[in-house]
Amino acid sequence: MNIPALRQLIERARQHEARHGTLARQLECRMQHLHPAICLPDGDGLGVLTHFVEGYLEQVPELLEAAHAVACETGIEAQIGPVLKVAEHFFLSPPDLVEGQEGLAGLLDEAYLAHRLVEEINDRYIAFLGQPLIPLDTTVANLIAHRLIGESFANQLDEAVQLAVNGLLGNTLLEQVSLESSRNRLNSPTTVAAWQAWPCLSRQFGVELQLSRAGT
Repeated sequence: MNIPALRQLIERARQHEARHGTLARQLECRMQHLHPAICLPDGDGLGVLTHFVEGYLEQVPELLEAAHAVACETGIEAQIGPVLKVAEHFFLSPPDLVEGQEGLAGLLDEAYLAHRLVEEINDRYIAFLGQPLIPLDTTVANLIAHRLIGESFANQLDEAVQLAVNGLLGNTLLEQVSLESSRNRLNSPTTVAAWQAWPCLSRQFGVELQLSRAGT
């Protein structure tokens, strides 16, 4: 895993934002049209959304680093390794459809691809094993990012994720996995302890999603 390259990319995006303010302008425009399910605290809504995007981006290298460490410690590299490489590739070498934006605003698309890949893989593993491969629930964060990116383009990114997952698991990856062995490894005290060493992965970004208001 090239974690330093991921962090350098984020740092360059921060510097770009400090010079140009592209993300701030984008979020300020979109705040007027946020989905009613997205609830911001009273006060500095723009600051909260900016913090959310920054945290969402920073979570990508943290997640990949944590998952790689867990894989090395618990012997599940064969399962986690291919997922991490594709997520890393999404971030460092994104598909052509995300070209055209720079800075933090541009990286939001790449981060969404990486997070959605992990979410989709986890859904497949839950169906197969009854538990996620990587015990990190980013569903709400991904839904908020989806809204910030914009419905039409985010749907295109979701299609790219589906193609990647189908290609990743189309090579009978799950069929090669021993059901009992995988459950034992994922449930082992070593694996559980390794994930508990990464509390930052469950950070709260200050933005809530009230699904009961989605239809209002």
